[in-house]
Amino acid sequence: MINRPGAGRDQRRQPGGWMGGMAGPPAAKLSHPGKTLRQLLGRLRPELRLLGVVAVLGIGSVAFSVIGPKIIGTATDIIFNGIVGKMLPAGLSKAQAIALLQAHGQGQIAQMLSGMNVTPGRGIDFTALGWTLLLAVGLYLFSSVLMWGQGYLMAGVAQRIVYGLRRDVEAKLSRLPLKYFDSHSHGDILSRVTNDIDNISTTLQQGLSQILTSVLTVVGVLAFMIWISPLLALIALVTVPLSVVVTLLIARRSQKQFAAQWKWTGSLNGHVEEMHTGHALVQVFGRRDSAQKVFDEHNGRLFEASFRAQFLSGIIQPAIQFLANLNYVAIAVIGAYRVASGTMTLGDVQAFIQYSRQFTMPIMQIAGQMNLLQSGLASAERVFELLDAEEEAPDVDRGADLGEVSGQVALEHVNFRYEADKPLITDFNLQVRPGQTIAIVGPTGAGKTTIVNLLMRFYDIDSGRICIDGVNTGEVPRDEVRGVFGMVLQDTWLFAGTIRDNIAYGKEGATEEEIIAAAQAAHVDSFVRTLPKGYDTLLDEDASDLSSGQRQLLTIARAFLADPSILILDEATSNVDTRTEVLIQKAMAQLRHGRTSFVIAHRLSTIRNADAIVVMDSGKIVEQGSHSELLQRKGFYFRLYNSQFTEAWSGNGESPDSQRTLAAVSKKTSSA
Repeated sequence: MINRPGAGRDQRRQPGGWMGGMAGPPAAKLSHPGKTLRQLLGRLRPELRLLGVVAVLGIGSVAFSVIGPKIIGTATDIIFNGIVGKMLPAGLSKAQAIALLQAHGQGQIAQMLSGMNVTPGRGIDFTALGWTLLLAVGLYLFSSVLMWGQGYLMAGVAQRIVYGLRRDVEAKLSRLPLKYFDSHSHGDILSRVTNDIDNISTTLQQGLSQILTSVLTVVGVLAFMIWISPLLALIALVTVPLSVVVTLLIARRSQKQFAAQWKWTGSLNGHVEEMHTGHALVQVFGRRDSAQKVFDEHNGRLFEASFRAQFLSGIIQPAIQFLANLNYVAIAVIGAYRVASGTMTLGDVQAFIQYSRQFTMPIMQIAGQMNLLQSGLASAERVFELLDAEEEAPDVDRGADLGEVSGQVALEHVNFRYEADKPLITDFNLQVRPGQTIAIVGPTGAGKTTIVNLLMRFYDIDSGRICIDGVNTGEVPRDEVRGVFGMVLQDTWLFAGTIRDNIAYGKEGATEEEIIAAAQAAHVDSFVRTLPKGYDTLLDEDASDLSSGQRQLLTIARAFLADPSILILDEATSNVDTRTEVLIQKAMAQLRHGRTSFVIAHRLSTIRNADAIVVMDSGKIVEQGSHSELLQRKGFYFRLYNSQFTEAWSGNGESPDSQRTLAAVSKKTSSA
C-alpha cells in the first residue's frame, strides 16, 4: 500500500462530528473490575520468579526494619536503668533497694523499679549502649540496601510489563479493521496508547512495591506488638477494621470518578486532535467559538471528574491519620500506666509507640495508594478494551496465490453494508481487463471510496466475489492482496523525515537512482532541487513547509517508485494546479501503461481519457461506458458532467436548458 487510506466517506457513522467531539458522556464506573484485575495479574505471571525474589528482599527489608524499634527500646532501657541505678545507694541489691523504698513510703517507685533491670550504684553501661546502637544502625542500613534492591527489581518488572503492553497494543492496532478507527476518535485511541499505559506503568512501579512492603510491615509489626504487650496490641488492632471500613466507603465513591476522569481525558484529547488537524477550516468557517465551547464543556467535565476523584481519595489518608492519632493517645496513656506499675519497661513502651506508628503508617500508605490503584485499574480497563476489540477476520489459508498479477479484476454480485440495516453496495458487478483505466464517478455517498476499500480488503464483503486474475481475494492473505495495489489519495500522508525517506517509503531498499527517477517522473525533482538541502530537507509531520500541491506530488512519486500492478487514484490531482495537473496526467499515463487503474474523480474533466467510466449512484452502477458514449446517451453522467459547467455559468445568463439540467441534477443528487 502506497498511502494511508482516510476514513471512508460513504454513509459511515461517526461517533461525533468533526465539530461534535464524543457522542454522549462516558461510563460512570468500571464495567468489569474483576476481569480487568485478572487480566492485569495475568500480565505478571511471566515475572513470578522475579517477583518471588522481590518478595524475599521485601521480607528481609521489613524484618530488619521491624527489629529496629525493639533494639532502640533496649538502648533506651540501658540509659534509663543507668540513670535510675546511679540514683540508688551502691552496695545494695535490687531487692534491698525495693524494700528500702517501700519502707520509706515510696511504693509506687518501688513497684516501677521491680520491672527494671537495674543495679544500684551503677550508671549507664556505655559499652553495651554503643554496641546496641551500632546494631540498630546496621539493621537499618541493611534494610535500606534490601529495599533498594527490591525497588530496582520491581522497576524492571513494571517496565517489562508495560513494554509488553505497548508491543501488544501496537500489534493490535495493525490487526484492527478499518471500521474500528472509523468508529473511535483518534484522540481517544492515542490517549489509550499513551496516557493510559503510562498510568499503568506508574501504578505497577509504585503501587505493587508499596503494597507488598506495607502488607509485610503490618504482619511483622503486629507480631512484635503482640510479643511486647497483647493488651496494647489489641487496642491497636481496634483501628484496623475502622480504617478498612473508612477506606472502602470512600474508595467506592471515588472509583467511578476515576473511571470518568480517564474517559473524559480520552474525549478531550480526541476533540483537541480534531480541532488541531482542522484548524484552518475552523477559522475559515468561523467555528472557533463553537470549538472553544465544546472544549470548555469537555474540559469542565474532566475537571469535575478529576476534582471529585482526587478529593474523595484524598479524604482517606486524613481519616486514617485521625484514627491513628486516637490509637497513639490510648497507647501512650496505658503504656505510661504500665511502666509506673512495673509491668512494662520504658523501652518497651517507646518501642510499642514506634510500632503503633509503623503499624498505622502502612495502612495509611495503602489508603494513599488507593487513588493510584483505582486510576491505574481504570486505565487498564481502557487498554484491555482495545486489546479485546474485535479484529479483522483471520485469513483463511486455502492455498490461493496471486503470483504475477496481470491486472484483471472482477467484482461479481458484490453486496456490502457498514450497518446491518442500511445496505450500501447492492449486487455490484464489474469486469476490468488488464491495463484498463476505470474511472469511478458519482455523487457524494454513492459508494465510490467503499469500492476501493473492498478491493483492498479494508472491509470484507457481505456476499459475492472480488477476483484478481481469476483468484478470489477472500481466499488470499490481506497483505498479499494489498501488496498488489498502489494508492494515491486526496489526503496526503507524509511522515516526519527527509524528502528522500518519504519517497523511498514506496519501496524498501530503493536506490538513490530509483528515488530520483521516480521524483523526476512525478515532476518532484525540479522543486526539490531548489530547496537548500534538496532531498535531505527535513519535513515535519504536517509537511507545513510545502504547498498542498507539492505534498501531493511527493505521494505520487512514492507511487511511481512502488511500481504496483494495480493503481488506485482517489482524487490524486485535486490539490495540483492546472499546469502541473497536465504534467501529472501525462506522467500517470506513462505509469498506467500496461497496468490496471482505478480513478475516483469529482472533476469529470480529468477522466475523459479513461477506457471506461463507471457511474455510481446509491451503491449501484447506473451507467457504464466511455466519456463520449455516456455523453451521447444524455443520461445521469451527461447531467452530472454538464452541471459542473452550468454551475460556473450561474448568474451569467445561462440558457433554460442549462437551468433545467442543473435542477434535474440537483434533484437527483438530493434524492440519492
